[in-house]
This record gives sequence, C-alpha cells and structure tokens, in this order.
Amino acid sequence: MKKTIFLTTLCLSFSIASYPFAQELTAPQKNAVRYANSYLSFKGFSKEGLIEQLSSPYGDKYRVEDARAAVESLSVDWNAQAVRSAQDYLDMMGFSCDGLIEQLSSEFGDKFTRDQAAFGARQAGAC
Repeated sequence: MKKTIFLTTLCLSFSIASYPFAQELTAPQKNAVRYANSYLSFKGFSKEGLIEQLSSPYGDKYRVEDARAAVESLSVDWNAQAVRSAQDYLDMMGFSCDGLIEQLSSEFGDKFTRDQAAFGARQAGAC
C-alpha cells in the first residue's frame, strides 16, 4: 500500500512545471519542457541526466542552456526519481547496495547526486 501511494505521488511530482517561470522561457525552452515531462512520464531521470538527454547530439539536440532552463523550470522530486530508477534496475538484475548507488550516481550512469542515489537504493530495497 505504501508503494502505491508513493508512486502516485511520484507521478504527480514531475508533471507540474513552475509556471510563473514558464512565461519567461523561450519557445525552444518551452518545447524542451514538453520533452522533459514526456521523458519523466516513463523513466526516472536525474536532473543532470535529463539535461544531458535533452541536449545530447544523440537525443533531442537542444542547446545545453535551453535544456538546463527547461529542467530547472520543473518541479521534480529528484529523490523520487532516484527511487524509480533504482527500482527499474532491481527489476532487471541484481545489484548490491554499493553497486546500485555507484550506477545511479556515476557520471557514466544516471548522474544522480550521491545522496539521491543512496536514498533511491535504500528505498528500493537494495540496502
């Protein structure tokens, strides 16, 4: 029951942009907000990971400045995103607590902060 309530909260946490700032966004930044919300609807992302996805030449190719402005305009619970990512990893394969934290926080992995990664790993049951 607790997980269901948490996941419901998670779904709401990423879809609400801080719209007072949205008026100040440029057209490309507003489009990047739409893409960011779309990504967050199906996968857990860290702040830096989402910026990278939006700005990557292999992703959506937004300018880094536009991607950063878009992501920073969102109201996202990054700890909840870390839990979501951790759960996805544990659903696919086994991870030790330290291994999952490393995967979640690595610059080559999900790019969560170390604290967010540890939170996610603990909440997902790896620690």
